[in-house]
Amino acid sequence: MASPAPGGEDGGSKGEWLIYAFVARGTAVLAEYTEFTGNFPAIAAQCLQRLPAGSSGSGAPARFSYACDRHTFNFLLHRGYAYCVVAKESVPKNVSVAFLERLKDDFMKKYGGGKADTALAKSLNKEYGPVIKQHMQYVLDHSDELDKTLKVQAQVSEVKNIMLENIEKTLGRGEKLSELQDKTSDLRTQAQEFKKQGVKIRRKTWLQNMKIKLVILGILLLLVLIVWVSVCQGFDCTKHET
Repeated sequence: MASPAPGGEDGGSKGEWLIYAFVARGTAVLAEYTEFTGNFPAIAAQCLQRLPAGSSGSGAPARFSYACDRHTFNFLLHRGYAYCVVAKESVPKNVSVAFLERLKDDFMKKYGGGKADTALAKSLNKEYGPVIKQHMQYVLDHSDELDKTLKVQAQVSEVKNIMLENIEKTLGRGEKLSELQDKTSDLRTQAQEFKKQGVKIRRKTWLQNMKIKLVILGILLLLVLIVWVSVCQGFDCTKHET
């Protein structure tokens, strides 16, 4: 793979950080740009062919990166389009990320839902190739600023994820509290039922006891009556003199 000669510890000047870039619909490259000679386009095309099927759907953007001969082939896939940039291995990852995001937003603004959906391979090269160059230059000129911005965005995203996780935990606890409230309500209902059953049982027991007492009282009265009749030889025990 032919590439610019390294110039220092960072792998050369910033002008040599981004080697090649393109925009593709599916696997058809619509526009590309590079100032360097080499087989970057061929290797990038091979990487494009190997990207997972369906990864460029209508959902959230998907990112992929491949390493080859001290270079990284970085891809951003979104809504059926693939955005690629080849960078020196030593280039900060945020620089490639910022370039791809900027390229995606601009391309969608200019061509989204338009002629890019039916354009032939390389048909947008003349009009959009220079735009790719402009985005490359902008990102290189503002790499430090973009790097700080992306780091802040990453921190914000991390805080957001932590907040969402805490909310989910809170909601989970809320569900558990709701379950406890339901169980408490069930226990209260059961207690009321037990209380009603207890009242019925006590009432039934009282009636049974009363029946027993009445039976015993009746038996006692009957015994008294029998004894009375036996002693008095009748119901009248008074004697009358004539």
